[in-house]
Formats: sequence, C-alpha cells, structure tokens
Amino acid sequence: MLADKYLRDELNKFAKYVIQQARTNLTKGASPYGTFNDTKNLYNSLDFDVDPKRDTMSLSFEMADYGKFKDRGVRGKSSSAKAPNSPYRFGTGSGKKGGLRKSMKDYVKRKGIQFRDKKTGRFLSYESTAYLISRSIYQKGIKPSMFFTKPFQAAFKRLPDDLVQAYSIGL
Repeated sequence: MLADKYLRDELNKFAKYVIQQARTNLTKGASPYGTFNDTKNLYNSLDFDVDPKRDTMSLSFEMADYGKFKDRGVRGKSSSAKAPNSPYRFGTGSGKKGGLRKSMKDYVKRKGIQFRDKKTGRFLSYESTAYLISRSIYQKGIKPSMFFTKPFQAAFKRLPDDLVQAYSIGL
C-alpha cells in the first residue's frame, strides 16, 4: 500500500514536471512567424492521467492531435531534410485533405501576414499567401520542436533509481 502511494506520488511529480516544461517550451519556442503558442489550444490540451489498476499503475499523457507533429516534425513530400527521423510524412494520403491550407489561412489572417507580388508590389490575398506557405511546408516538411520529448527525457533521468529498478520502467 505504501509502495503504491510512493509510486503514484512519483509519477504525479514526473508528469507535472513534464507538462510544465512542455508548456514553457511552447511559450518560449520560436517558429519563423512567432511562438508555438499562438492560440494556446495545444498548451491547454496538455494533460496527464495516473491510473491505478489492480496490479499495475499506468501513466498517460494527452495533447491535441497536432502536438505529435509539432514535437516530432513531419518529413516533406519532396524533401526530408527538416525532419529525417520523423515517423510522419506529408503526401501519404492519411491526413485530412486541405487541412494544412485551411489552418494556414486562419493563421495568416490572425497574424496579418501578406506577401507582395514581385512585379506589381501589391499585397497578395490571404488565400494566396496561405497557399504559398502551405505548399512550402508540404514540400519541405516541418522541423521537430521536441517541445514534449526533451522534458520527458529530462524528467525520466531525474526519476529515483530505486523506482526505475523496482518497477522496470524503461523507454
């Protein structure tokens, strides 16, 4: 009974640290157009659950679906230079059709980003700007931010040795 309480307390400390550091990384992390924490949807979606079962105790982390892509990166359709080790890739047909373009359109409108036409000097529409940015992202990919992975690995190293050995926790 005491061991279960100890394990639950350690897992709660572990998870709280990971969430807190991941949120800090989202707030401070920079992308070409600002922080990763633009709408705070991903920030607010970070959560964990320690679930004591009959003979075991499990820990699970939760986040918005697109968090895994921000964390691990996405290989592009024509180049995987930005995220060569990512398990995700654009152009596999498994994603929502037009999802990147729609979210990019919302983003450029929210941030007021508009490119200029080289010949006339006029501003392009938000739709055209979103198209150009999303096409570039689709072709080149998304660089991994590791906003969640790095805090998880750092917290794992901080776990007490006796806990890791006693419960055979491993990555």
